[in-house]
Amino acid sequence: SIGNVVNPMDLIENYGSDSLRYYLMRNMVLGQDASFTYDSFIKRYNSDLANDYGNLINRILILIKKYFDYTIPSPATYNELDLNLIADAKSAPNQILKKYNSLKIHDAIETTMKLFRSLNKYLELKEPWKYEGNEEKTATTLFVAINILIMGTKLINPIMPNKTTLLLKKLNVDNPNIISFDMIKPGERIELCSNLFPRIM
Repeated sequence: SIGNVVNPMDLIENYGSDSLRYYLMRNMVLGQDASFTYDSFIKRYNSDLANDYGNLINRILILIKKYFDYTIPSPATYNELDLNLIADAKSAPNQILKKYNSLKIHDAIETTMKLFRSLNKYLELKEPWKYEGNEEKTATTLFVAINILIMGTKLINPIMPNKTTLLLKKLNVDNPNIISFDMIKPGERIELCSNLFPRIM
C-alpha cells in the first residue's frame, strides 16, 4: 500500500548501518517471514543499543576517566559477585559462537545482550561511583566491567563492525577475533568514546 514503505537508506543515513544491521539480525529469523516497521526499529534501538549497550559504555568509560584518569585500575581480591560475572562472561564466547555457526544469529545477539544487561546489574549492585572510602572496590569493579565490556563488544562485532571497531580502538584493543577476559591490563590507558548510540527521541 502507498505510504508505508520504509527506505533503508534513510535509516542508515539517520542512524548508521550498524543500527539497521543489528535490528534486522536481532528481529528476523533466517528462513522465516518477518515484518519491519519504523516504530519497532526505534523501540529496539532505544532498548538495546541506546540503553543496554550505549549507556553501559558511557558509564564505564566516564567512571574510569573520573577516578583513574583514563588508566585501567588494578583489581583487588574478587568477591562472589565479581567471580560469578567473570565466570558467566568466560562461558559466553563458546555459547555465542556456536549460535553464530548454526545460523541462530538472533539467539547469539540476545545472549550477548544478556551479558551486557548482567554487567549493568552488576554495576548497580557494586556502585563504583561511591568512590570515597571504597577505592579498592571501585578499582576492582571497573577492571571487571571494562574487560567484560570488551568481551561483549567483540562478540557483537560481526553484527555491528563499524561502531564496535571504533570503540575497541579507543580502548587500544586489537584483534577482534581473540575473545578472553583480561584483554586490557592494569596501567593501560583508554580514550573516551563519543556517544555511539544516542537515544532516539
